[in-house]
Amino acid sequence: MQTSVIKAISVFKTVSTKQEQLTILDDISFDVAAGESVAIVGSSGAGKSTLMTILAGLDTPSQGSIELLGQDLAQMDDEARAAIRAQSVGFVFQSFLLIPSLSALDNVTLPCLLKGEPEDKARAIELLKAVGLEHRIHHSPAQLSGGEQQRVAIARAFMIQPKVLFADEPTGNLDQHTAEKIIELLFELNRQHGTTLVLVTHDMALANRCARRLHINAGQLEEA
Repeated sequence: MQTSVIKAISVFKTVSTKQEQLTILDDISFDVAAGESVAIVGSSGAGKSTLMTILAGLDTPSQGSIELLGQDLAQMDDEARAAIRAQSVGFVFQSFLLIPSLSALDNVTLPCLLKGEPEDKARAIELLKAVGLEHRIHHSPAQLSGGEQQRVAIARAFMIQPKVLFADEPTGNLDQHTAEKIIELLFELNRQHGTTLVLVTHDMALANRCARRLHINAGQLEEA
């Protein structure tokens, strides 16, 4: 039997405006098995990114619970949630979130420092080679194109060999050729390391590569 690395149990997310209570997520439940690839799809504003940030412990549900790698996030404080992310979770955000003052190489080794481990520069160089950036390792983010910055972000996400990788629109800012390379890279690294992938995407070519598609429609979940 496969082990669940993510379990969402009756998750609701509501926010208050001056006029009303808005329900962003409405009674969402599902499991993700170890090594699985799952795409979260749906129209803009459907709640996809909100769901991903809750699954990763970056936000909390209004009701319901999330288990990440066997731990109930609701029973953990911010420090404990941050520790589980530093140890076992990788992220690729649409906005890259690279540190402007650091080189590509130092951005990739940053998770080592957050984890309290020595910087493994040899591994970082191997990852940058894997994303086709071995000639750019000493360049700062400002010296890199959007596609190159995204590739640095993906190399960084795999630096600690995460058990789970969350990616929010990983191909959203990229031209088609670069997007295809990034998709190949995500699945190649997924196969090599058995990393569980959870991707929020509008890109149906990327969604269709995943083993499962979860469709969020008006805050509700449909298996697509």
